[in-house]
Amino acid sequence: MICPEPSELQELVRQWHQQALPWLPAGSGSRLHWGAPVQPGSGENSPRVLSTSKLNQLVEHCTGDFTVTVQAGMPLQTLQHELAAAGQWLAIDWPWGSGPGGEDSGTVGGLVARGLAGGLRQRYLGVRDQLIGLSLLRADGTAAKAGGKVVKNVAGYDLMRLFCGSWGSLGLITELTLRTYPLPRHRRGLLVHGPVAGLEQLRRRCLQAPLTPQRLDWWSPALSGSGQPALLLALASVSSAAIADQLDQHSQAASALGLQAEALDPDRLLELESHSRQSNSNWLLHLGVKPAQASELLADPALDGVACSLAAGVGLGMAWADAGSLPSYRVDQLRQRCRALGGQLSVLVQPANENPLPCWEASPAAAVIEALKREFDPMQQLARGRLPGVVQAAVIR
Repeated sequence: MICPEPSELQELVRQWHQQALPWLPAGSGSRLHWGAPVQPGSGENSPRVLSTSKLNQLVEHCTGDFTVTVQAGMPLQTLQHELAAAGQWLAIDWPWGSGPGGEDSGTVGGLVARGLAGGLRQRYLGVRDQLIGLSLLRADGTAAKAGGKVVKNVAGYDLMRLFCGSWGSLGLITELTLRTYPLPRHRRGLLVHGPVAGLEQLRRRCLQAPLTPQRLDWWSPALSGSGQPALLLALASVSSAAIADQLDQHSQAASALGLQAEALDPDRLLELESHSRQSNSNWLLHLGVKPAQASELLADPALDGVACSLAAGVGLGMAWADAGSLPSYRVDQLRQRCRALGGQLSVLVQPANENPLPCWEASPAAAVIEALKREFDPMQQLARGRLPGVVQAAVIR
């Protein structure tokens, strides 16, 4: 991994372009093993990695406008601490694998490049919806910008959202402007266990309630530890009375449905949220189905023994397991099941295998994705072999 000074970064990228050297954009490098494997250059044993770890400054925080501009290599944990001092936060989950307080959460640029969101998207939408503007370096070292520094931008080609979820395949993100929110004044929740049918009725009730859930996550039996699936509900408001009233109504509804509900104070809620993103498993899957079909997935034998946390209102989430309890053929079955339920499954991490599963399936827009790749990176230098939506992406000529 090469960590150049900010003043040297653009010239280094230009030199690599002149030499046609392949390389992989990165932040802190904490999740380089996620996603499809990157092909090294000719005669190299591993990919050349370019880190933005020295681009780590907070550029501007407009507290009144609720926006923040940071360099891409700034640690997400550091940014959240800086924003908290002003009573604000990025309404984004810590990435899977982070510690209870955001340790090992990586950089802001890495978060955007992956484009993955957790259960907080139920209320605040995903990473791409909180991105207002970005600066980047193209493969030839040309600097470019997209978006701006205000929440409402002019209409036009949305380049910044194209880079959100690009996994470093289109360019190197150097600076970002994101939307911030006030820190929740009060926060409490419920953990509800029981049969899938009753939980599905409660899920619909929670989504239709006057106080929108901050989080409403499905938990598989393997994650809940109770032998039954569960729903993790979090409510946030400026009024503790409003939360108490809403939780009381949800608890009564759960009891009427034969479900068991555990009231969660703020500390217990944070503990369970942390529990749903920590593991040393060697299978890590990102999956999604239509929200109305999520209960079917939770009841499917394909998820037996697999820990899974799925945002109940949007149908997206993570699943993980050890290699000993989840053979690769079952992952393929789970992928087929997600497809049948109107969704998809991506393999972010998998055990070493002679016949590895493709990270993602071919997208219906694969031809367009490849055309964009040729436009942004005609010499195929960036993240060779890692092109979202294209199976085992080879060098596109």
